[in-house]
Amino acid sequence: MILVLKQGTSTDKVNEICAWLQKQFGVQTSPIFGSGTTIIGLVGDTSGISVETLELEEAVERVMKVQEPYKRSNRKFHPDNTVIRIGDTEIGGERLAIIAGPCSVESEEQIIQIARDVKDAGALFLRGGAFKPRTSPYAFQGLKAEGLMYMKKARQATGLPVVSEITNPAQLELFMEFVDVIQVGTRNMQNFELLKELGRVRKPILLKRGFANTLDELLMSAEYIMSGGNTDVILCERGIRTFETSTRNTLDISAIPVLKSRSHLPVFVDPSHAAGIAWLVEPLSKAAVAVGADGLIIEVHNDPKHALSDGQQSLTPEGFVDLMGRLRPVAAAVGRSI
Repeated sequence: MILVLKQGTSTDKVNEICAWLQKQFGVQTSPIFGSGTTIIGLVGDTSGISVETLELEEAVERVMKVQEPYKRSNRKFHPDNTVIRIGDTEIGGERLAIIAGPCSVESEEQIIQIARDVKDAGALFLRGGAFKPRTSPYAFQGLKAEGLMYMKKARQATGLPVVSEITNPAQLELFMEFVDVIQVGTRNMQNFELLKELGRVRKPILLKRGFANTLDELLMSAEYIMSGGNTDVILCERGIRTFETSTRNTLDISAIPVLKSRSHLPVFVDPSHAAGIAWLVEPLSKAAVAVGADGLIIEVHNDPKHALSDGQQSLTPEGFVDLMGRLRPVAAAVGRSI
């Protein structure tokens, strides 16, 4: 349920209404102060609350019922787009946030050199896997804590904030020290105990869609994080599993505008995992930017042929430079920049 307040309602009055709602009906309140409108979102059991009773409050312009099970991630609760700030960098603003780097951190020298290369090309964040959930138990599982320390050194060398994937709540202390944006991979999208723990931290969470999950399920996973108090969530479409075998996954390009219409959270696309093929990264990236993505995650490796994981979908640093150059006119056409 949402209360839309009359224009000009003071902050003191908003706080007074919130306190009354909490005491009278036992619901949680989420006031959102927009550029032109202030709303109060009610979270909890609102079945016994009469719309007519709420409309008796002089400051209330109208009351709206929310049918969707996700509340805090719902655009009705938060009409303006969420912009997440990490230092001097914004996610969800006019400039597209490009995250680039290798699938796996392999050495200190490798990750620092790639960090320098992608920064020079225009990337705003460095990605790199330290804990790698792999389909095969015999595949490279990552350097773990050592890999995170190398990521920190790359951040110190370049100033790029770092993004890495967490796989277990036990790793959280390490991630709080070494990582700027914590990624939840597709296999953990519905790891609800992990999501609850991430709701208690104050770092942005990049939440990838599961390879067989609906958009509503993705938004409900975001709700788990946000209900714990962490509202800095980034949604990521990374391809879903279909009957098609020509690509690693099938990029659901329609997911971007659908998510943008349902939620105020930033939406990213990972074309590297969606395609699984390096030459497809460029056209999929262009499509993602054209339909409204707020950012991209691009895998870049200095020697893809000898990469320890996902070399077949990784761009070389030179290929990444070319991609960024070709994306700029697409971004400009939809009112964005890179």
